[in-house]
This record gives sequence, C-alpha cells and structure tokens, in this order.
Amino acid sequence: MACSATDAWSLVVVLSWGMGEREDYYDRRAAEYDETVTDGLDAETAAAFARELAALGRVLKALPPGRVLDVACGTGLFAQYLRGSVVALDRSERMLKIARTRIPAAQLVRAGVPALPFGDATFDRLFTSHFYGHLVQTEGMAFLAEARRVAPELVVVDTAAYEGVRPDGWQERVLRDGSRYTIYKRHFTAEGLLAELGGDGEVLFARRFFVAAVAPAIPSGNSGWRREEP
Repeated sequence: MACSATDAWSLVVVLSWGMGEREDYYDRRAAEYDETVTDGLDAETAAAFARELAALGRVLKALPPGRVLDVACGTGLFAQYLRGSVVALDRSERMLKIARTRIPAAQLVRAGVPALPFGDATFDRLFTSHFYGHLVQTEGMAFLAEARRVAPELVVVDTAAYEGVRPDGWQERVLRDGSRYTIYKRHFTAEGLLAELGGDGEVLFARRFFVAAVAPAIPSGNSGWRREEP
C-alpha cells in the first residue's frame, strides 16, 4: 500500500504481522521514554547530554528544508528539529500520540519497517535517529535499500561508541512496570557509521553521546556493514 507524503495522520497501514519484541518494548515504553533517556546518568552527565542534544538539534535545523520522512520517529524528540514538510512514521501508536504534541505540523503515519509504504523518490530526505543501531544485519541492509528507494538523501543519528562499551550486543531492558525485554543495540564511531552508509557523504556530528552522518542515495562504494547477525 503506497501513501503520499500528504496523507493524514489518521491513516493506519494495516500490517500482516504483529509487533515483535523490539516493537512491543518501545510501544510500552512510550509514556516513560522522554523521562528515561538519561536514566543512570548523574546530574553532571545528564546536563552534558542535554547540551549535546541541543547542539545536535542546531545541526539538524541547519539542514535544507524539503520533503522529509522521519522513520521510527518515536516521541518526536528529534523530528522537532527537522524543517520542511515532515512525515513522521512509527510502528507504535502510543509513540505517535506523544509525537503529535511535539510536532503538530507533521503528518503522522503508523507503519512498520523495513518496507516503507511510499512510492519511489517520494521524499527529498529520509531521516532516522536511534533506530538503525537496533537492526541486525539483514534488517539493516533491507532498511538501507528501502531508504534509498524513497529518498535521494539519508541522514542517520545514533549512539556514539565510547571506551569500554561493546560495539554491539543484546541488552536486557527493564521498564518501570518491571517487564523485561532483550534488545539488540549497536554503538558507532562517526566514521564507521558513514562507511556503513556507503562511504560518500559527510559526518554531521560526532561527540560524546551522538553521532550523525548524511549520505547520498546511491553511494559510489558498497554498504559496509561491519557486524554479523547474532
């Protein structure tokens, strides 16, 4: 089912499958997501995180406006910085309801990935934050192919690698209600992320907590996925 970039928020793409563990985790985390992104950080580190998020927001705001698709938009934490005609997509209805309050001008679409319910070259840019790093190899390759189908430019924001952290692995996540989930998570250097997107383009942001890279739809090199599916 293909959607235009102007379809209304009330549109729901009916999927042929239910939520997996990752999707269920984020759907149930929606109400507490914004409050828990700095869980485990002391006050000084949480303040540094907030400053870096604001700095990244300024970088995203500086991107040229256009027809922008935000995939796995969550609560709209990053979508609020995107300029132009924004379509925000997420699998979680709970996340989208919160995003509506943060990005009221955006068109919201409920759909799963990797298959995106849009025609070829519908958008000028596909943006995604803290989603790519949750994809195992087969999912990541399929997502990159879909991203390049629907937009000529791809911007990816994700979690920065740091000393002592495993670059990838399965983590136990616990919600406030005590429910437990096992979630795949990766950490990136800016150069490593850019290489996975094909090597062309540029690093937009590289600091303590976040990395971001922009890449063209058809890179001159091959997508350089570095890790095997667990």
